[in-house]
Amino acid sequence: MRTTMRLLSLLLAALLLGGCAGLQRESPEVAPQAAACPAELPKDTHCLQGRDSAGAFYLIAMPARWNGTLVLHAHGGPTLGAPTLERTAEDLKRWAIVPRAGYAWAGSSFRQGGVAVRAAAEDTERLRRIFLQHVARPQLTLLHGQSWGASVAAVGASMFTDDGHGRRPYDAVLLSSGVLAGGTRAYDFRLDLRVLYQALCNNHPLPSEKAYPLWMGLPADATLTPAELRRRVDACLGLDRPAAQRTPEQQRKLRTLTTALKVPAESIPGHLHWATWHFQDIAQRTGGRNVFGNIGAEYRGSDDDAALNAAVARYAEDPQAVAQFGADTDPDGRIPVPVLTVHGIDDPTAFVEMDHAFRQTMERAGTAGHLVQTFTADRAHSYLSDPTYVTLFEALAQWAKGGAKPTAAGIAQRCPAFEATYGAGCRFRPEFEPRALGTRVTQRR
Repeated sequence: MRTTMRLLSLLLAALLLGGCAGLQRESPEVAPQAAACPAELPKDTHCLQGRDSAGAFYLIAMPARWNGTLVLHAHGGPTLGAPTLERTAEDLKRWAIVPRAGYAWAGSSFRQGGVAVRAAAEDTERLRRIFLQHVARPQLTLLHGQSWGASVAAVGASMFTDDGHGRRPYDAVLLSSGVLAGGTRAYDFRLDLRVLYQALCNNHPLPSEKAYPLWMGLPADATLTPAELRRRVDACLGLDRPAAQRTPEQQRKLRTLTTALKVPAESIPGHLHWATWHFQDIAQRTGGRNVFGNIGAEYRGSDDDAALNAAVARYAEDPQAVAQFGADTDPDGRIPVPVLTVHGIDDPTAFVEMDHAFRQTMERAGTAGHLVQTFTADRAHSYLSDPTYVTLFEALAQWAKGGAKPTAAGIAQRCPAFEATYGAGCRFRPEFEPRALGTRVTQRR
């Protein structure tokens, strides 16, 4: 079934690619305007802001001593709701190390919220063209995707491989803490969370509320708020109180979830939030059809696994919905330029095992020779450390300019040289190799 779905995904992807030509036909973009830089940036940085023709906000940061390289940033999330300039400002603050290290930085809010990968990739490419038209022509362009934005960058790097003048729009790609297994696989465990949580807690939805299939996230007319969901989670699991104050029943349920899902307790509220409102967004994008199934999944980690598996709700995915969602969110690996990845080994949000799935994707595409993967001894997801990124940008730029292909060991050895300038934080583990995603996420039929 998965093979059939992948073929359908590829067919839909080919159809969607026709939409990329629309970027070529867009009217000229309005020039960005000068803007105040966030306080986190060096004081001599020059910032620009604007809103593109599709409605996405963007920010550009130019260091006083620019090294000629542009870092085009695809942000994580995804954020729900209308785009805002504040969302992009948050990213520029977080990635202040980029202009601090001499690179130009440009980031888009994306023109819409929600789980829409190809649209975000188009917005990122549109920003690259705005930079060329109104700011400068970089000697090198590095495409950087963080978290969910790594899937945006991975998809975009295979969508846009020619700038219309016989040149590559992106010279190389950095994918950090990436959700790189593709949407059709990366979110399976969040359905597992929904069905397990409901079997244990029975309060999302409450018995008094209208029942709905959990893969839907929430019905379109639901009034549940994040604060109310957090209150329900605490009532069942006691996560907002010290562990010693949890009841034996709360401890039992929490132990079952963390063991069966292989996630730390503190990450459960966040994943449950995404498995609610992001799932709602996905269901709306697929016309109310189901992308996520758990037929045949055997959950283990409770005091009575047979009873647990009998109690959880079971859902079968809709092949057309899977194909539609996969065509938008699943990387195909056909990236013609160098790709460098970095991932914290104990990332609680995007499992490091997703990098194993991404390597398999590039192997199937015949592009694994373009890929170098690195890993760090981190539990963080949103940001690792300043010297980590400076080391990676340098290695990627040298590779893109025709230098030798870097190695994980060489990158680890180079990192300490940057600590004197950018602070401590080198935690590369060149010997680490991630296991298959199926060792982390419960397998289904």
